[in-house]
Amino acid sequence: MAPTELLRLASLSLLLALVVQPHEAYGSTRGSFLSNDGSAAVSGICATSVTIHGYKCQEHEVKTKDGYILSMQRIPERRFEGNGNAGTKKQPILIQHGVLVDGMTWLLNSPQQNLPMILADNGFDVWIANTRGTRFCRKHVSLDSAQPEFWNWSWDELVSFDLPAVFDFVFNQTQQKIHYIGHSLGTLIGLASFSEGHQADTLKSAAFLSPIAYLSHMNTALGMVAAKAFVGEITTWFGVAEFNPKGQKASAFLKRLCNYPGVDCYDLLTAITGKNCCLNFSTVDLFIKNEPQSTATKNMVHLAQTVRDGVIAKYNYGRPDYNRMHYGEAKPPVYNISAIPRNLPIFISYGGQDALSDVKDVLLLLDSLKFHDEDKLMVQFIKDYAHADFIMGTNAKDIVYNQVLRFFKNQQ
Repeated sequence: MAPTELLRLASLSLLLALVVQPHEAYGSTRGSFLSNDGSAAVSGICATSVTIHGYKCQEHEVKTKDGYILSMQRIPERRFEGNGNAGTKKQPILIQHGVLVDGMTWLLNSPQQNLPMILADNGFDVWIANTRGTRFCRKHVSLDSAQPEFWNWSWDELVSFDLPAVFDFVFNQTQQKIHYIGHSLGTLIGLASFSEGHQADTLKSAAFLSPIAYLSHMNTALGMVAAKAFVGEITTWFGVAEFNPKGQKASAFLKRLCNYPGVDCYDLLTAITGKNCCLNFSTVDLFIKNEPQSTATKNMVHLAQTVRDGVIAKYNYGRPDYNRMHYGEAKPPVYNISAIPRNLPIFISYGGQDALSDVKDVLLLLDSLKFHDEDKLMVQFIKDYAHADFIMGTNAKDIVYNQVLRFFKNQQ
């Protein structure tokens, strides 16, 4: 592997980790606390972050075809709605989070400011997905999360198994086509999955916030400093199946990083995501209390390949014979984003300060959609927004979510 590729690999692994371990959380105790080994389970997301605000909330479990058991939350109606609209069919919306976080990140702001509750209060049937490996999704029909085999997956499996499973579950429960919202990695797996036709019969429209697709122009000063300082460090991860940002290896790596001249460990969120314009301290405290979550090391490597190769492709096993064994060809197949149906209504919102979803990369994504029906593609550019503003910004309701609502209501 060339030195430049190693730099990018190390950089991505740090960037996506959202490592915030040096902070000590204080402030509100709202949140769910479950250690990454699955012990000390307390209440789920509904009890800690939804019903306390007066909303009905249901906890569901969804089984994927490869045996993972995923947690999902449903907010079926407005706050304090009662039984006045019992039996009224509401349009379902599925919300998918990004890498190394879970569905809790959508619920850190007040009910008037967080997207799921805003959608519920506007008459939608809201479903919050959680990907395998996160704190409430560490069960499998035959594997234990302590086994390396449990972590033998990348975002390919999220495309092929997780997303189809939750779509099918919601469709079977509601018998209606589904609006989709993805943030960060939730956009990548949505784009890839829709390009493969997995949700052709159940998808109504899609909104992509801070889209991650092409990653070649991702920029952050912290990432490059870390990559240059610890370029050999990433090789130690390859023997570890679970990438746990709160684990011993990641913590040791971060502590050494914090000693590097010019690195501000008390502003890592800004350094990693870009300069978020509109977060408040209490929300960031809750974020730190609840995140980051584990993922598979293989998933991190796959994301690194996406950075290095400049294409959206399936996992590269590193040798032509291994790739042939999995795909029947020497190189991994490419996800053809242009194959997304041209008449699928799509909303894309991206920020000018985003270090992970760089403007140049979003323009590459838009180029892949250049033949999309003009009246089916809505694009919003927010000059001052960075990556976390889209899920935790205090003004996201006025700037982004009202546009999302308008977009979805136009598809009714």
